[in-house]
Amino acid sequence: MAYVLGIDIGGTRATAAVARLWDNTWSPAEVAWLTPHSPTVPPVLHLAANGALTVGDPIEAGGQVDPGHIARDFVARVGDPVPLLVGGESYAAPALTAALAGWMVEQVVTREGGPPDRIVLSHPAGWGGHRRGLLHAALWELGLGDVTLLSEAITSAESHVATGFTGRTLAVHSLTERGCTTSVVGRARAGGFTVLASAGEGDAYGGPELDLDAALGDHVRAELGRQLGPRQLDDPRVRVALLGLPKECARARERLAVATDTDVRLHLPHGPIRVPVTRDRFTELVRPAVQLTVQTLVETVRASGLPAGQLDGVLLVGDWARTPLVAELVETHFPGLVTVGADPETSAAAGAAVAAGQILLPTHPAPRPPEHRPTDPHPGATGPGRPGPAPAHPDPEWTRSGPTTPRPPAGDLVRADARTEPPPRPPIRITPLNLPKPRGTGLRTTGRTESSGTGRDLADQRPGRSSSRGHR
Repeated sequence: MAYVLGIDIGGTRATAAVARLWDNTWSPAEVAWLTPHSPTVPPVLHLAANGALTVGDPIEAGGQVDPGHIARDFVARVGDPVPLLVGGESYAAPALTAALAGWMVEQVVTREGGPPDRIVLSHPAGWGGHRRGLLHAALWELGLGDVTLLSEAITSAESHVATGFTGRTLAVHSLTERGCTTSVVGRARAGGFTVLASAGEGDAYGGPELDLDAALGDHVRAELGRQLGPRQLDDPRVRVALLGLPKECARARERLAVATDTDVRLHLPHGPIRVPVTRDRFTELVRPAVQLTVQTLVETVRASGLPAGQLDGVLLVGDWARTPLVAELVETHFPGLVTVGADPETSAAAGAAVAAGQILLPTHPAPRPPEHRPTDPHPGATGPGRPGPAPAHPDPEWTRSGPTTPRPPAGDLVRADARTEPPPRPPIRITPLNLPKPRGTGLRTTGRTESSGTGRDLADQRPGRSSSRGHR
């Protein structure tokens, strides 16, 4: 059965979604399971002792590994000419990102029984043509040359349209542990959406100071200090036990989205311990950080140049979108316009699948039959067959007739949109990704399941490895 694939490699999780063709119509996008245990994987790559790259974080799985053999945050490093050092080897960030995307494609191909007819990959909002071009080149080296790259803001908007949104303009507010990104998009004349304004240059705004889970973690450590005393907190065994605190704080935050209280549970050397947290207390802890993100949203909407009253909606996506305080504070600035994504963690991937279907098989409303318009002796009157009054919400500026930016060809959005030369780069030589011809990437999930592609190690296929060490 024909299907299209959407991929989103965010700062905290990588997600894929598929839409299938039924009777010349695309089915709603559904999240694709990447492993037998989870539909998402962390955007983390581990360099094993035998030189193979595996997908996932072995430390979270309880493994004892050298942190220097783990590649993290490489998506945010796309565009940085300085490579990442993993296990003593240099790796280019675009090649690592492409390798993870290739592994995700392999998993979906194995489960679906064949390749997708179209792939759309969602990238961070605000990326320019240079960053997109680097990732596009890395994907091409892996044999994924026919991949369309779209902004996370656009794919999230497409997901919102699939659930019934009919407006022309939309603010997309994404909040994750990496910080917040905000964009304003509008419907383009040629179809789809175009980005009108975006906070930052593709990197999350704020970073650690906006980490809601970290704020809760600081509160829990303070409570533990009062219960156990500072001396016990310095015990190396207690420090090891506190390594699981961020994950437990994330669980508690998700629980407080639907409950008024919960416990942060930890297993210390002397036994389990619970720190109670109420929603009111959590709201008090994170309010300053959330207010800062909302101010960023307000400024981005203002920077988009939209006249007052022409914003049709605000969509909240990301891991923290379900936190009630976020919608509450945004609603004070944009009353009646706020919507939390149906599944805010996977909205970008689902929207990428929707966009892939539109690129491959565009759907348009059926044209209306021409109406019979008799001669009207009273041209000022209104009635059947006559146009009514002008709509209260006029077309935005970018949909009117006149000089407009043409929509790039669907087959090569990246290179068609790169209108400026890339910035100068330092004289760092990075060997391009030289892969043989096998279909798969050879990446494997850590401690779970192996890829069903070629299945061999990447000792001679490491993406973006520097020539300074030479190939084994």
